[in-house]
Amino acid sequence: MPSFKAALSKPFAKYISKRVKKWASNPIETQEKVFQNLILNARHTVFGKDHNFEAIQTYKDFKTQVPIRDYEDLKPYVERVVSGEEDILWKGKPLYFAKTSGTTSGSKYIPITKESMPTHVEAARNAILLYINETGKTNFVDGKMIFLQGSPILKEQNGIKLGRLSGIVAHYVPKYLQRNRMPSLKTNCIEDWETKVDAIVEETLSENMTIISGIPSWVQMYFEKLTEKSGEKVGEVFKNFNLFIFGGVNYEPYRAKFENLIGRKVDSIELYPASEGFFAFQDKQGEKGMLLQLNSGIFYEFIEADEFFEKNAKRITLKDVELNINYVMIISTTAGLWAYNIGDTIQFTCLRPFRVIVSGRIKHFISAFGEHVIGKEVEQALKEAIENTSVSVNEFSVAPQINPKEGLPYHEWFIEFENEPDNILIFIEDLEKSLQEQNSYYLDLITGKVLQSLKITKVKKEGFQTYMKSIGKLGGQNKIPRLANDRKIADKMYELQLTK
Repeated sequence: MPSFKAALSKPFAKYISKRVKKWASNPIETQEKVFQNLILNARHTVFGKDHNFEAIQTYKDFKTQVPIRDYEDLKPYVERVVSGEEDILWKGKPLYFAKTSGTTSGSKYIPITKESMPTHVEAARNAILLYINETGKTNFVDGKMIFLQGSPILKEQNGIKLGRLSGIVAHYVPKYLQRNRMPSLKTNCIEDWETKVDAIVEETLSENMTIISGIPSWVQMYFEKLTEKSGEKVGEVFKNFNLFIFGGVNYEPYRAKFENLIGRKVDSIELYPASEGFFAFQDKQGEKGMLLQLNSGIFYEFIEADEFFEKNAKRITLKDVELNINYVMIISTTAGLWAYNIGDTIQFTCLRPFRVIVSGRIKHFISAFGEHVIGKEVEQALKEAIENTSVSVNEFSVAPQINPKEGLPYHEWFIEFENEPDNILIFIEDLEKSLQEQNSYYLDLITGKVLQSLKITKVKKEGFQTYMKSIGKLGGQNKIPRLANDRKIADKMYELQLTK
């Protein structure tokens, strides 16, 4: 017999599914309402006055008045909010600042307001409810659930609480899930990631874990410590574990490794959360891509990635997007971010409803020779190379080698193998073939003898974890960039002697 909670979840899931379908079926109208609401509510803010929001009636007006900005451009406004001023980017003061690591800005302070906070929580909840409505599976709601996240301890600055997004969201876990939630508050507050994971293993080893959630690279660390401690596969330790929820990076390079660690296949739900907003979640098990959240106080614009750095690059809305084109996603939100470049690139996999995949970062690409290789392409190449083989990969990153000791320049793949290829040369050929098929510029450079074929540098076990620890970014929401246009990561890997 299903529990009362499990029985109640089905009608609630059906109700939420209908609500989601309503706005997903009317995307342009939904986005227009969001747009008008944003302009109306921010017209008396400092930013609204500086950009003449009173005169904005249409999206064309908005494009004329509000240029694209990244964090550096928005920073003068953010600093005023941080100092305690009100009505700067959004009415009143934010509830929180999500503190993130910036590459050029040092720490970034992303505002979260009374209006934007609920959307972070509701989207994650709705992802699970749509899964229940689609599959009819509810048994997991009675088991224990773990969300590998940052510390929920928050600081306060000028009346605004400050912390990591995952730590902020931890304060909003619904009461009906509190009893099921792992780990304990004491363990969750541990700052050192390795110590924290060890404590989580001890706490959860004997529990009935049914949902496990987190960024794959850090969940992998947890799984490895579990199997080391227990001597069993994760699926044996947690016999009722049947739902893995993840976000932050492409799961495909990890899939084979995870299935080996777990010992069986489990259902999964992909999320697309960020400090700036919760943008999408997987709404169908059999569909590629995640449902773009159009009713969450976020207005979306898009610029083709190939044109992004050109002067006067064309800005478009949902009604003009096309399938399988690499777009930079621009957002305006109820947190007071305006025509804001979050740095991600996405592609649409479906237009009815609008579903997306994350294809990379606009700053994370290799174009040392004009090839413009993006994250999605290297991930796809690796996926194809390991398909139908015993090869499994823990982590990888790609960098250009512009000045080799001999021969032509090349792309250097740093790969931490769990199971190495029997024949590394054939593996390289498969990687190379896939990358050339996906990227014509790269193919031209290879055939034109500008580049030589890629090379693989093997990374020691836990080498990438050691690297992340060395730069103070082990655990939490931190991720290894899958590729870079410089050799900062590559040089550090050699400096720390993390290669074989």
